[in-house]
Amino acid sequence: MINSRSLSLSSEGSLPPPDADDADSDELMGSQSRRWLADLLAGDMPSHSGDVGEVGRDGLFVDYHFPVGDLELDIRSGVKWKRPKELCSSPQFIVNGASRLDICQGQLSDCWVLSAIASLAVHPSLLKKVVPLNQSFQDGYNGSFTFSFWQYGQWEEVRIDDLLPTKGNKLVYLSSPERQEFWSSLLEKAYAKLKGGYRALDMGFPHEAMVDMTGGVAEVFNITLLTSNLPDLLRHFLAKGALINCANNKGPLEQMNELGIMFRHAYSLTAVEKVKTAYGVVDLVRILNPWGNREWFGPWSDSGSPEWKTVSDEEQRRLGRVRREDGEFWMSVSDFQLHFDVMEVCHMTDGMSEPGAGEQLWSCVMHHGTWVPSITAGGSPVSGWFWQNPQFLLVLSEADHDPTNSQKTCTFVLALMQKYQRRKGVHLNIGLHIYPAHPQNTHLSPDDLQRLHPLLHQQYSSRREVVLRRSLPPGRYIIIPSTQEPNQQGEFLLRVLMERGNKATPADRPAPHDVSSETELSFPHQAALPSLKSIRNLYKKHCNKKGLCKPLHLHRLLTEAIQQGVLAGSEKFLALEHCKSLVVLMDSQGIAQLNWPEFQTLWDKIRRWTDIFLVFDKNKTYSLEYQEVLPALKAAGITVDSLVMQLVGLRYTEPDMTISYPGFLYLVMKLESMIHKFQAYDMVGLGMVTVSYRQWLHMTMYN
Repeated sequence: MINSRSLSLSSEGSLPPPDADDADSDELMGSQSRRWLADLLAGDMPSHSGDVGEVGRDGLFVDYHFPVGDLELDIRSGVKWKRPKELCSSPQFIVNGASRLDICQGQLSDCWVLSAIASLAVHPSLLKKVVPLNQSFQDGYNGSFTFSFWQYGQWEEVRIDDLLPTKGNKLVYLSSPERQEFWSSLLEKAYAKLKGGYRALDMGFPHEAMVDMTGGVAEVFNITLLTSNLPDLLRHFLAKGALINCANNKGPLEQMNELGIMFRHAYSLTAVEKVKTAYGVVDLVRILNPWGNREWFGPWSDSGSPEWKTVSDEEQRRLGRVRREDGEFWMSVSDFQLHFDVMEVCHMTDGMSEPGAGEQLWSCVMHHGTWVPSITAGGSPVSGWFWQNPQFLLVLSEADHDPTNSQKTCTFVLALMQKYQRRKGVHLNIGLHIYPAHPQNTHLSPDDLQRLHPLLHQQYSSRREVVLRRSLPPGRYIIIPSTQEPNQQGEFLLRVLMERGNKATPADRPAPHDVSSETELSFPHQAALPSLKSIRNLYKKHCNKKGLCKPLHLHRLLTEAIQQGVLAGSEKFLALEHCKSLVVLMDSQGIAQLNWPEFQTLWDKIRRWTDIFLVFDKNKTYSLEYQEVLPALKAAGITVDSLVMQLVGLRYTEPDMTISYPGFLYLVMKLESMIHKFQAYDMVGLGMVTVSYRQWLHMTMYN
């Protein structure tokens, strides 16, 4: 693992911000010049002219990479960028703790983001992950604030300045009812930066924002189709630490129905309670409108509803009922089912709860993968190439602890996310299939997949993430993520949520013609390479006057050496770039040239790798088929996973998906050297290393 902090530039230079999900680098650079204009309008120009800086004339941080929209730049709109200290005398980051009530929507249709923020505020442990609470406008204040968001399996830090768009000295976008409080406004700005600007927040899916702010897995339900006991289901979700949003999509955008519920508007469901009344117990849900107003005025509403007169003051205090127009209200579960039709549930995973919390969160396993055309992008089951897709073995052994269920089953959630969808502007149709595993093998062959039918599948969708939540009896199963069309390039993240004790692992394809690395290979290189005496003469012939071999010398030497044996003709695939890498990867002094002892060590490697190449070249084409590469690497003592093999297919193969003899030498040398470098840094064997920015550049640029 590379420490991201170690990779940050020092104060002597600056890097562009992390990739924005909705904007490429050109857009960010364009926003940089637009921000200059914004600074002019706001009267906040840097103290030095010339290059774009990061410190304004008042010594405070200015974020020139923030993508500013047309509204915020239009001088006629009256919008000015101001810091909180210009809006009130004593701004505070958080006043009396961050609360779900600290959110009032502005001029953006981003209730989908605001509802996620409101849900987040109910869970302090989650909020602290996204919003570092030790920030303030007093101690250490420099005009900047940082927030963290989950992106494709890891948390990314986003730094912004505190210049906010205002009009008439009031915030244009999200604000807090507490005029001096700014955490929610700044969080909205940080999320806008991640997505490509405030305008990128106009309309979206609440579950997407919840995933970005929690790292959880979101599932979408049609409430009208939920036939099971809904209060118990909601309690189960909340007991698992889930965040829940809901909406009514049966009317025009943000228009109200007859009882005050907004159409196509995201609400947060923050509690479900059994409430004692004078006439018995009723199930109520607590809902929050992120606008901070516009409440439900049906039964159990805050607007003088007679139902509350049947509930004691003590019971109302237990519920934490607030009697004011703050966007939060209670309603019965039956009315909830009548007035909402979509529910988005974000499942939390282990490591996301409060210390000592009673919530039994899911155990989560993550797998990163790639669909590579002609290698691992087989398309749907009807394509004829489905067997090429990556496979994952799911082993279910721990059954659910549900005394009401007589059948022994294991519940799990699969979430398949396509990476960088918005940034690339590519929306693949992705889906999931689950098959019974082979009795002996951990991988399904093409014949197996022709014979078997999937036990479960999630239909193809162009959304960022598709989710499948099901139960199966204990056993072994194969998960196959795929695109609907074959040969589509894409990266994905597969997350498997399970009860502890179950597991999911990559199901790597068995190596064809498997040959043990311990097998005696004889010495086939003797028919392909010159003898040691001849190679010494070639070295003297091609090295320089100082007896040193540079990349160009090595290129000439290897070309002549290959031409003398059974691999003659392969020299046409030998590139000077290969030789540059072979030299610098063997070079111990950092001078890009080899002396005779160093060349001898390299030649010993080349002889051994030539033996392996010729043994695994089964059809004697003097090139390795893609499926022959994995066992060949294994024989060389290098074990890699399916993801690395996909990268090999992309980076090191010829157009016909074969690897030439020189290409194989280059590949093995590269892998062996990088593995050794990693092991040198991983001195205590933790399986992870921390490198400085300078070390990282040195390794990647020189090697």
